[in-house]
Amino acid sequence: MGDPRRIGKKYNPLNHPWIKSRIEESKILRKEFGLKNQKEILKMESVLKNFTSQAKRLAIATGPQAAREKEQLVHRMQRLGLLEGGATISDVLSVTSRDVLERRLQTLIVKKGLARSVNQARQFIVHRHIYINGKAITAPSYLVQKNEEDALSFNPKSSLSNVEHPERAIPKSVPKEEKKDDKEDAHRKSYHKKEKRSYNKPRGHSTEKSTKKESSVKKEGN
Repeated sequence: MGDPRRIGKKYNPLNHPWIKSRIEESKILRKEFGLKNQKEILKMESVLKNFTSQAKRLAIATGPQAAREKEQLVHRMQRLGLLEGGATISDVLSVTSRDVLERRLQTLIVKKGLARSVNQARQFIVHRHIYINGKAITAPSYLVQKNEEDALSFNPKSSLSNVEHPERAIPKSVPKEEKKDDKEDAHRKSYHKKEKRSYNKPRGHSTEKSTKKESSVKKEGN
């Protein structure tokens, strides 16, 4: 038997990881897109870096082979939804890492309304509830192609395929004015309750004190 297969890293580690601006930006991205760790951001950045490096190399290349590779690269990015129709090789350099994160399966599930949050979408994917073209996809970082968006659905054998499932129910948003009115009503009710308690207690206490005083006076008189 030969040596076991060694899978290389799908991202390039940072040369200077302790940069404050980069750390703050990664925190925002991790919260917005429901990422597990910094590694997932680096994977998407490496995907983008491969595209941009190819675009820079092909921008100065000439000949029929270079033209064919330019067309293939633009067409590939259009299939992934990173570029619009009629884009050129120079438009590849305008794509950002946020654009790549928007094409992740985890993000598109929320946009399609199949999950209430990115964290819930990640749970659905890992638990094999999400199917694309009849095949289970268990990688939240899977880049969904344009022609696969309509084929995105739940596993037909899963209980989540039912629209009335409680985990798929989206809570109705209440307008801010109604929320304020409800808070004011609750505050008013609690205030009246306190008033009733404070009004009843002193009277009870005063009667008890008065009866005690009267009894003590009678004893002294006797």
